[in-house]
Amino acid sequence: MSELMKTIDARTKLAGTNKLEILLFSLGTDTRTGRRETYGINVFKVREVMRSPEVTRAPEMPSSVEGMVSLRGNLVPVVDLAKYAGIPVEAAPQIMIVTEYNGHTQGFLVEAVDTILRLDWSAMKVPPEMLVSKLGGLVTAVTELQDQRLVMMLDVEKILAETSRQDDDHLFLNIKHVDDNTTGAVLFADDSPVARKQITRTLDAMGVKYYCALNGNHAWLELDRIAAAAATAKRPITDYVSVVLTDVEMPEMDGYMLTKHIKSDPRTAKLPVIMHSSLSGMQNQQLGRSVGVDEYVSKFEPMKLAEALTRRMTGATA
Repeated sequence: MSELMKTIDARTKLAGTNKLEILLFSLGTDTRTGRRETYGINVFKVREVMRSPEVTRAPEMPSSVEGMVSLRGNLVPVVDLAKYAGIPVEAAPQIMIVTEYNGHTQGFLVEAVDTILRLDWSAMKVPPEMLVSKLGGLVTAVTELQDQRLVMMLDVEKILAETSRQDDDHLFLNIKHVDDNTTGAVLFADDSPVARKQITRTLDAMGVKYYCALNGNHAWLELDRIAAAAATAKRPITDYVSVVLTDVEMPEMDGYMLTKHIKSDPRTAKLPVIMHSSLSGMQNQQLGRSVGVDEYVSKFEPMKLAEALTRRMTGATA
């Protein structure tokens, strides 16, 4: 497994090309259907793959958390993904994928890992509603491989929010309203329903109008429509949109490519872009700035998100 993971750091060069690499894995054979599905997680979020260590049960943990393990002196929560997704499997998981995103480290127990696959985000599609409902919103994108296997991308933001209580009401209590003279709305793009819910709660607390897009491609089509309407009305696009807020990982078009489109089009080039992602490392922030991102905010921090949006909407200095 060390051979599988040893070149992940070099793969960061894919950012800005609308490409990604995902680690494929399985949760085991579903005893109800006899099927063994394939899942994926972005390698940016994977730190290590190992044989499952002994998990220590801990009191007062969410039901989906198996317990804790000690990794290099740090206690890391461990989630059995098959149990979390409500999939009954034949055997206990033997592998742990150690992930790090949004400043949190956690272990995902799985049956087996397969390989690392390079794809274009345009090959990743928004999953059908039936599939979303079946898996409780756990999947944000799907793609079909040449061998006709269906690969489903996990909504890691959902897992983090539900296993670490990231959606508490108190996070939104002290958010301030934006001044009434701010006219443009916020256009935001995110493929995670959990993340979209938190963004809308933040914007509602700010008293801000907004447009919502499910991925970068949808956001760009909406911006193109708004820019055309602004040109017809002979008004600047900032009368309609004050700031664009974008996730990084999204099917069809990622946040880096969306930012490139915005900054290279004269109609939208002056719009500030805030990147809002669980890929919270400094390298990812630098990659965002290299394509024109104006500011970076980690997910699940509504107060910091509100402050960044207010700065960009009002023209205040960061």
